[in-house]
Amino acid sequence: MSATPDTSGQKAGLPTVVLVHGAFADSSSWNGVIANLKRRGYPVMALANPLRGVQEDATYIRSIVDTVDGPVVMAAHSYGGAVMTEAADGAANVKALVYVASISPDVGESVLALTMKYPGSQLGTAIRMVPCRLADGSPAMEQYIEEEKFHAVFAADVAPDVAALMAVTQRPPTENAQTGSVTKVAWKSIPSWTLVSTQDLGIPPDLQRFMAQRAGSTTIEIDASHAVAVSQPGPVADFIDTAARATAG
Repeated sequence: MSATPDTSGQKAGLPTVVLVHGAFADSSSWNGVIANLKRRGYPVMALANPLRGVQEDATYIRSIVDTVDGPVVMAAHSYGGAVMTEAADGAANVKALVYVASISPDVGESVLALTMKYPGSQLGTAIRMVPCRLADGSPAMEQYIEEEKFHAVFAADVAPDVAALMAVTQRPPTENAQTGSVTKVAWKSIPSWTLVSTQDLGIPPDLQRFMAQRAGSTTIEIDASHAVAVSQPGPVADFIDTAARATAG
């Protein structure tokens, strides 16, 4: 991740697209989307979400967004949506929020509490907890998707060899990232777009629909797994482009 986006070839008037990955993934999960957006002339930043906790992660993401000159369109996947919801609140340069197979909480809601509202998530039976130490030395628990379950649960429509690499390189969130609730809600003041992945075994599609309707999001549905940005980067990039053009100027 670079704090200064590469604007070479940028078309005049296009916003910077800031991408926020979620749990069990890293910035490379956006690679296909990034390539597509850059071909269209967008400057793009794919931030390394720390995955330590909603407030901590949002503080970091916001600190980078505040360095961007000009308008910004933010897009987030999975848990990254909770971080984006917190981080973008009050950011004058953020013109659109794009939730991609994502969580869009209201105040007081956590990822864990929301995913328990609707049936369909298989993450609970696939996660392995591992003790760790945080930077301040305090103990914590990290979550990993068991490698042999990663393809089926997280990325069923991704090529098996690619999913196998994703399983090995997955970034673990702390338990606190999943149980911590948001305190600010950017979608109440910034227009939002929601892409529902209809074969999602991580965040139930009905939950995605509920959150999109509540936020008044412009919504599309794609027949894809939770890893839709990897399996179908073209349609994801199209949707981000739609949000950018709708809020231009």
